[in-house]
Amino acid sequence: MRIDPTELGAERIYRLMTGIVVPRPIAWVTSLSRSGVLNLAPFSAFTFVSQKPPMLAISVGRKGADYKDTAHNILDTEEYVIHIADTPLMNAVHDSSIEHPPEISEVEQLGLETLDCERIKVRRLAAAPVAMECRFRQCLEFGEARSRLIVGEVVMFHIRDGLVTNGKVETAALDPIARIGGPRYARLGEIVTLNTVFQTPKSKD
Repeated sequence: MRIDPTELGAERIYRLMTGIVVPRPIAWVTSLSRSGVLNLAPFSAFTFVSQKPPMLAISVGRKGADYKDTAHNILDTEEYVIHIADTPLMNAVHDSSIEHPPEISEVEQLGLETLDCERIKVRRLAAAPVAMECRFRQCLEFGEARSRLIVGEVVMFHIRDGLVTNGKVETAALDPIARIGGPRYARLGEIVTLNTVFQTPKSKD
């Protein structure tokens, strides 16, 4: 089967790519508007781009002709929180993707409890097993739709007790959810451990 992307519109290409690039981790992001509304939205175009300092990237598209509230908020306030959600939060993650006007808080709509952060003003979700306080560092725009790749530095990690052993996250205990094509999500399933291979140390510690 051959598919020429030049013959397809953005929506059809999006459907193809989100079915091919799977499973995708989900960045569940709280951000604060200039007027003080706490926004919440999930983004599955998400990865880390640096380990020292720790930096994360999310791709934020548009809703219609305008950018999504998360992009506006991050560029306005330069602070936000990226959470990793587990299976019990799957419905809340999905429901937080419903588009609301900027003056509506998805956090309040879903009745989610929040906690103060230590280094930034944006509040974090109490129920999430991982929350990472972030400060904005860079924004790049790509493609005809001008999707914004937003890079931020993690200035504080909050990880649920019992999830870290010898400096490593116990992934099975974290039980993260992932996004696949359409309104569908996935869990980890079987974890296969292979032999450790030599890698040049990234630093002295």
